[in-house]
Amino acid sequence: MYLLGCDIGSSSVKASIVNSENGRIEASEFYPAEEAPIRALQPGWAEQDPNDWWEYLRIAVGSAVRKAGIRGEDVRAIGISYQMHGLTLVDKQLKTLRPAIIWCDSRAVTCGEQAFEALGKDYCLSHLLNTPGNFTAAKLAWVKENEPRLFDSVYKFLLPGDFIAMRMTGETLTTVSGLSEGIFWDFKENHLSHEVMNHFGFPEELVPGICPTFGRQGELTASAASALGLSKGTPVTYRAGDQPNNALSLNVFNPGEIAATAGTSGVVYGVNGSVTCDPLSRVNTFAHVNHSDKQTRLGVLLCINGAGILNSWVKRNLAPMGGSYEALNRLAATVPIGSEGVTILPFGNGTERMLENREADCSVYGINFNLHDGRHLARAAQEGIVCAFRYGMDILKEMGMDIRLVRAGHANMFLSPVFRETLAGTTGAVIELYDTNGAAGAALGAGLGAGIYASPAEAFASLRKIEAIEADTSQADAYDRMYARWKTLLINHSSFITN
Repeated sequence: MYLLGCDIGSSSVKASIVNSENGRIEASEFYPAEEAPIRALQPGWAEQDPNDWWEYLRIAVGSAVRKAGIRGEDVRAIGISYQMHGLTLVDKQLKTLRPAIIWCDSRAVTCGEQAFEALGKDYCLSHLLNTPGNFTAAKLAWVKENEPRLFDSVYKFLLPGDFIAMRMTGETLTTVSGLSEGIFWDFKENHLSHEVMNHFGFPEELVPGICPTFGRQGELTASAASALGLSKGTPVTYRAGDQPNNALSLNVFNPGEIAATAGTSGVVYGVNGSVTCDPLSRVNTFAHVNHSDKQTRLGVLLCINGAGILNSWVKRNLAPMGGSYEALNRLAATVPIGSEGVTILPFGNGTERMLENREADCSVYGINFNLHDGRHLARAAQEGIVCAFRYGMDILKEMGMDIRLVRAGHANMFLSPVFRETLAGTTGAVIELYDTNGAAGAALGAGLGAGIYASPAEAFASLRKIEAIEADTSQADAYDRMYARWKTLLINHSSFITN
């Protein structure tokens, strides 16, 4: 018996086949091989065609099934993970009306700020646990204001995972977790926020039906089954945003447990067992995958938009020296802690929530033309990203989280020894790396939703830890100096932006 997990990212779409009996990943494939294009018609905009996600998924699933050596009918349940905060709009024929406005698009910041002022800080933080910010509700408001004729044709708004599930099943559904990530959910009243809907003038008919995160969410139609090479009637039994799903993938379900990722963006995600928020709203709080009205499980998400995308930029522009990420990591390792005075603020990819919704650029400090070269930029980029992680983790500590252990998949920037050693050294936390990925986690989530597993403990019993990295205490002073310099530059830079 096999499970299929689908991970709809902004860089690529991944599919994993997991053996439900032993938890082994039989095959994982992704498409496209190069990063998927993001269209930016204006500064701060970021769009993708949702139909491209479906085409990428079709290719990835077919390749994964062939690689696993199984038949399509052997797949018993499907789980979906997806890039959060995107906005996809469909008409009554379930056709897309415009490109999706994805997570790193910052055009709707003003809409969110106006809503925050109108609804009031007390309401937003006590009921929504967030400011409306630049999330899906604000993006929908931007469409309503700037594309009114198109808005009048909208049947349903969908998150990226909801769109993929719709292509699979023909049903327009979402989850409480999904509505909360869009800032549509009232945690105090435990229902759709009528205040948010009324403020923006959204008809409630635009909201998809609500289904459970775990459970039967529809079945593959004949056309979807044919496109994916699977069987008609195969159930979709799980969906979640990429960060809640990443936490699930790492068996992070309970208060105090922490998960991290460092792909295009960097994220620290902690589970909280009580309804609290950051008074400055520098972090985001959403319903975790196992949240219910009977059990409070909130995911506190700190996001750094400028993370792996900076590392990718450095690789592209140092290609004559490096060429690959592995080679780039080797270059970075030839430079001592602190990059001999070079410091990078790793922003420049849209509005940064943890900087109170400022749209900071990427800045490089301390270059000496007679001393520094590409090696120093390679290390300073990774150190700058780590320092952004540390800055954000300190915010979580202010909220009462005790961060001693961070779990992460052995992927993306966690493949870099410099990055993971610097993260351990700068934060003092033990970094545990696991052999998993978002698509494999979604597959196990599907197993839970289908009742194949009785509990998370059973589903993740075979999760394999690859390595644990502890802080090198002999280098503590060097890491402290590096972070102190970075933070000072950030504070001065942020003051400049504000003024």
